Amino acid sequence: MATRINLDQSAERSQFLTDSFQRGLSHWNRERLAPQLPTDDWQRLLDRDMRMQRLEGGFLEELRAEVIDEASRAPTDPDGFVAWFEHLAVVGPGQGDPLFPWLEKEATRDELRWFFEQEAAGEAGFDDLVAYTQVKLPAAPKLELARNYWDEMGRGNAKGMHGPMLNVLVDTLDVDPAIETTVWESLSLANAMTAMATSRRYAWHSVGALGVIELTAPGRSAHVAKGLRRIGLSERERRYFDLHAVLDVKHSADWNREALRPLVAEDPARAHAIAEGALIRLRCGARCFGRYRAHLWD
Repeated sequence: MATRINLDQSAERSQFLTDSFQRGLSHWNRERLAPQLPTDDWQRLLDRDMRMQRLEGGFLEELRAEVIDEASRAPTDPDGFVAWFEHLAVVGPGQGDPLFPWLEKEATRDELRWFFEQEAAGEAGFDDLVAYTQVKLPAAPKLELARNYWDEMGRGNAKGMHGPMLNVLVDTLDVDPAIETTVWESLSLANAMTAMATSRRYAWHSVGALGVIELTAPGRSAHVAKGLRRIGLSERERRYFDLHAVLDVKHSADWNREALRPLVAEDPARAHAIAEGALIRLRCGARCFGRYRAHLWD
C-alpha cells in the first residue's frame, strides 16, 4: 500500500518547490524546447543550459528521494510489477481526491475556468513527452509508445489531434494560461515530466510517469467532463476530457502489457526506476490537487 506523506512539510523543506524556482525552470523549458535558428551566442546559451540542467537534476533527485523507499518495495517480476503498478490507481498519492467530484457537481463556471487555466498552463504536452521518451527504447515498447503518439496526433487527422482539442476549451472558457499566474505546484508537475522525458538518465522514470497518467486520468477526466457539461458546454467544447475519460482506459491496458511488462522482463532493475517515475508523477499531482482545493474552497 502507498505511504501517505505530508506533502506540505516536504515542500517547506525544499529549495526547489518554490514559486521562483519553478517559474524559472518553466521559462527555461519553454525557451530551450522551442524550435530555433543558430545564433552567435550559442556558447553562452550552452553554459546557461548546463547550469539549468544541474538545477533540474537536483530538483528531480529531491523528488526521487521522496519516493525511493516506497518504489524499492515494488516487485521486480513482470506479473508482480504490473499488478503493483495497476494498484496505484487505488492507493497512489492523489487518488480519490475530493476535488474532482466537487468539480463535477458544485463548481461554478468561474471556478472551473480557474481550474482549467491552471491545468492548461501546466500542460507539458503528452505527445511531445512520449516522443522524447521513446528514443532508443526496445522494439516492443517503442511500438506501443508510437501507437500512443499516433492517437495523440489524431491518427493523421488534424481534427482528431488532442492538442488542438485542448485549445478549443481554452478559447471556449476564455482563459489565458501563463507561467506567472500559475501556482508552482502545477508548474512543478510539468517541469518534472519534462525533465524525465528529455534526460536519458531518467528514461525509465518517464515510462512510469507517462504510464501512470494513462492509468489514473480517466476517472478525473470523467468528473471534469461532467462538470463542463453541467455548465452548458457542448460535446465539441468538452471533447478533450470526454475523449480521455474513455480512450486512456485502453491506452493504460496496452501500455502496461506492451511497454511495462516487456521492459521489466528484459531487465528487472528497470522496475524500481519505472516505479519511482510513477510515484513522482502521482505526488506532484497530489500537490496540485491540494493547492487547487486550498484556493477554490478557502
